[in-house]
Amino acid sequence: MKTIKLATIVFLLICSSSFGQSGKLKRADRLYNSFSFVKAIEKYEKLIDTNFNKSYATRKLGDSYMYLRKPKEAAEVYKYVVQQENVPAEYYYFYAQALRGIGNYDESKIWIDKYNQVVSEDSRVIEFLDKEDFINEMFNLKKQYSLAKTNFNTPFSDFGAVEYNDEVVFVSSKDEGVSTKRKYAWNAQPFLDLYQVNKEGSAEQSKKINGNVNSIYHEGPASFSSDGTKMYFTRNNFFEGKKGLDKEGINNLKLFSAELVNGTWTNIKGVHFNNDEYSVGHPSISNDGKKLYFTSDMPGGIGGADIYVVAINDDGTLGTPKNMGNVVNTEGNEMFPFIHNEGTLFFSSDGHVGFGLLDVFATIEDKNNDVVNILNLGEPVNSSKDDFSYYLSEEGFDGYISSNRDGGVGDDDIYKFTRIPPLMLKGQIFDDANNEPIVGAKVVLKDANGEEIAYFITEADGYYEHIVDRDANFSLEGSKEKYTSITKEFNSFNLDKEKELVVNLNVGLKPIEDVVLLADLEIIYFDLDKSNIRPDAALELDKVVNLMNKYPGMVIRLESHTDSRANDQYNIALSNRRAKSTYEYIISEGIDASRITKYEGFGETQLVNKCSNGVWCSKADHQLNRRTEFVIIKMK
Repeated sequence: MKTIKLATIVFLLICSSSFGQSGKLKRADRLYNSFSFVKAIEKYEKLIDTNFNKSYATRKLGDSYMYLRKPKEAAEVYKYVVQQENVPAEYYYFYAQALRGIGNYDESKIWIDKYNQVVSEDSRVIEFLDKEDFINEMFNLKKQYSLAKTNFNTPFSDFGAVEYNDEVVFVSSKDEGVSTKRKYAWNAQPFLDLYQVNKEGSAEQSKKINGNVNSIYHEGPASFSSDGTKMYFTRNNFFEGKKGLDKEGINNLKLFSAELVNGTWTNIKGVHFNNDEYSVGHPSISNDGKKLYFTSDMPGGIGGADIYVVAINDDGTLGTPKNMGNVVNTEGNEMFPFIHNEGTLFFSSDGHVGFGLLDVFATIEDKNNDVVNILNLGEPVNSSKDDFSYYLSEEGFDGYISSNRDGGVGDDDIYKFTRIPPLMLKGQIFDDANNEPIVGAKVVLKDANGEEIAYFITEADGYYEHIVDRDANFSLEGSKEKYTSITKEFNSFNLDKEKELVVNLNVGLKPIEDVVLLADLEIIYFDLDKSNIRPDAALELDKVVNLMNKYPGMVIRLESHTDSRANDQYNIALSNRRAKSTYEYIISEGIDASRITKYEGFGETQLVNKCSNGVWCSKADHQLNRRTEFVIIKMK
């Protein structure tokens, strides 16, 4: 059935608040995927307040609270999530864990049973319930990553890959002069050098980085400033032709900086806290260039090797190193830190409980930027062997790790990982008569039960894009004044979860002929907490009556709404009364009731501005939400 919504004013109001909503969702997901959960919560809550992709955002909100070890808040959110239609089964388990986290064991058991019924008795559940660390259990309940060896691995040792401009810089002992093959250990042997290669390049295409960074001893790994002009790197204690040894004759590691001058890395300098008696290395520079993270076994630490952070002053000098504390560091070894641009610290450890030797972990911070928890990244990032040198791209969906796991090419190998990416729905709303894009068209995405998930307005190119759940049914409605609206159904079942995919759905709208009077039709508004027809609304309803008399075949639907200044249930009832008042007025003027297919109230679920619960707004702004809209089902 063809429909068109005559809501020009609503289109304009939504336009100002909905442009960029899809971008805000991407931003929220980037924060979530980089483990910046406090920031992600703020974004998801704002999206929920605007009713934008509410089901998806609500799930991610609950997940974020769980990762922050806030089961009370998570349980409050999951209570609504598990009521969603077609909700993924793991959310029964997540809800059960959140309930368990607040001591509600009876209710938790109910939801574990529901989860078991859906997944046919997952054997992991019994084991999980016997453990305390439900955060790691939750993360590892479903596969998060896919993994593949890179093309630039060699039969020797390759590790420590980081992206630099359009290339990858990594550490390798592939130099033909190598006489001793490196066995993975903290006290790495010489002849490791820094190489660079195109992201899709091969081992044969890689070359040593330009400049005098590489020496006759061991170099790497390295980290680069965001502008690409400064590098910090690890090297054995060797500087200006002199080799340094500690009291026992051991050549430890030191941390050096270099500057890019005319395409060459030069001006090598050691940091002020280097010392012959202990090792300092494995640098990682924060995106803002204000902090440097590194590993050291300097005196006063917690374990064998600890992770430290030091401030980078405006003049480039370094402050006093600070130990990251016992949430991160253990009596074992923590090393290979990587600080993501969103602020999450990743590192490897053999002291925290993991899958084998070194495992990769991520830190979780609270709103004060204090590390409150760590998260094991699970399989396949981690294995029973050493897994280290984690690097995550800015977008948070792919990166590199290094490992000496079975099945590699050489000693240590570099693997490219990809997080299971979101599914993107993309398309264009266009004029079916001339194939031109339509600006200002309203796009409404609904779930299998017809519940609205999101809405937004097309820009000049007519394009829209939106993240949707996998393995679900949807419908998408495109509409604009002077066009018949159209609804298309689609689903996201059986799609490859290892690749970033796009579902393309273009929608053509047919222009309506002879609708000069339609542009004169306005939305009608109501007083606060009232459902009676105001005099100004009666004038607009008279236009509807006149139009329906002119077009005897015209059939419409009525949709009424409220502002947010009452509870949700009350507002649904109030909007239903408003819809009924509008319906009764029109048929009282002689229009046959069969020509109004439906009148329905939506409460405060479709606000046209930011005036949601807890947001201060003027009376005029609230007024814009107390309205009835008209949907033309057919004209002839």
